[in-house]
Amino acid sequence: MQQILMFQLTPSSQQQEQFKRAYTSVMIVPTGVGAAIGGYAGDALPVARALSTVVDCLITHPNVLNAAMLYWPMSNVLYVEGYALDRFAEGLWALQPVHQNRVGLILDAGLEEDLRLRHLQVADATRASLGLPIVECMVTDTPLKVEIWIDPESGQSTGRIKHPDSLLRAVETLITRSRVTAVAVVARFPDDDIGDIDAYRQGKGIDILAGVEAIISHLVVKNFNIPCAHSPAVSPAPVSYPLCPKSAAEEIGYTFLPCVLAGLSGAPQYLVKTSEFLERGCITSRDVDSVILPINACGGDGARAFASNQKIKPLIIAVKENETVLSDTPTKLGIEAVTVSNYWEAIGVIAAHKAGVDPISLRKNRSSIMAQMELPLENAHQSMDIVVELLKTGICFQIAISSLYRKRWRGKDQLWKLQVKTLYNSIVAVTVSICQLKMVSIL
Repeated sequence: MQQILMFQLTPSSQQQEQFKRAYTSVMIVPTGVGAAIGGYAGDALPVARALSTVVDCLITHPNVLNAAMLYWPMSNVLYVEGYALDRFAEGLWALQPVHQNRVGLILDAGLEEDLRLRHLQVADATRASLGLPIVECMVTDTPLKVEIWIDPESGQSTGRIKHPDSLLRAVETLITRSRVTAVAVVARFPDDDIGDIDAYRQGKGIDILAGVEAIISHLVVKNFNIPCAHSPAVSPAPVSYPLCPKSAAEEIGYTFLPCVLAGLSGAPQYLVKTSEFLERGCITSRDVDSVILPINACGGDGARAFASNQKIKPLIIAVKENETVLSDTPTKLGIEAVTVSNYWEAIGVIAAHKAGVDPISLRKNRSSIMAQMELPLENAHQSMDIVVELLKTGICFQIAISSLYRKRWRGKDQLWKLQVKTLYNSIVAVTVSICQLKMVSIL
């Protein structure tokens, strides 16, 4: 009976886990900045896969998870658009996990017939083979007219769409008519402006399309507060060999849309900060335990917001191996961060952080509290020697003044006697004060 009672009172491992708060990490790789890892076709996805097995919840964005025709479902990973991720980091928005979104698809009126059909086939395929809830597709009333270029100052890819109002009208129609809760956008990108794509395909250049992709999704999310991701439509490129493996995911199909639809189907909803956050089981920036970034891409709104959180500051981890065209390092920006060589180390640091273990204790050389206390003790011995010398000097002065006082006391007027007394008392007071200050510094 006693053994049975003890067994009943011993919590299971699953129950023990309930006493710990879920560990949440954010992984950021800015788009269009030539990141060595994550600057191509979903080449940061392996990092996200590995990291998702260590943390309880991983929050990241389409640039990390999208790999054109390829994707990888992960139940504890939240697919959050970049603008929304910045607002989340600032504490203005919360993330509400969902079981399913009603996804709407918007096609640019500038698409040729064959490209339009290819993307409609993707929508049908994801509905039939994956069971994704693609509820309606519509075409913009005007071609969006995308323009792309490289910013000469920052080196980032950027651009614009000439007719943003046409896109916003299409989104509003889908929300009103079909009650969509997430939107995928396919815009026609110019073929004659992508000469630099060859360097990108060889794993050396910048994704010249990515900057405008971010601008398009930012525009939708900013105006409607719903998840959005973009898939560019381009004419198929001629076969290239050799081809960098990091760019290969964009070479194996006609569109980049499958990963976008898969990601949006389970993307969390965005809620503007209200008292309902906790009541509705939302995730806020205060739940974030760690943030992992490329070494010189720490200047974005989200990164700065996480780093400046005064109440609950997450562990910031900067990865040296993942360099970009930017120069926003933690040191330059005054951000307190743990610098690691690669994502192997970063995941190890996060695993230690989650376990409540100081990552330094996993290294060969470890600092000692005793060693830290030795320096003040050495200084104390030196200070005591100085105090002793001061006392000796003060005593000598006192003896000299006393001797002078006794020898010349007789026959002197009262003013002279007062001056001698004052000098004597001042020397004594100064000596005592210096000794007291030295003793305080020792303690």
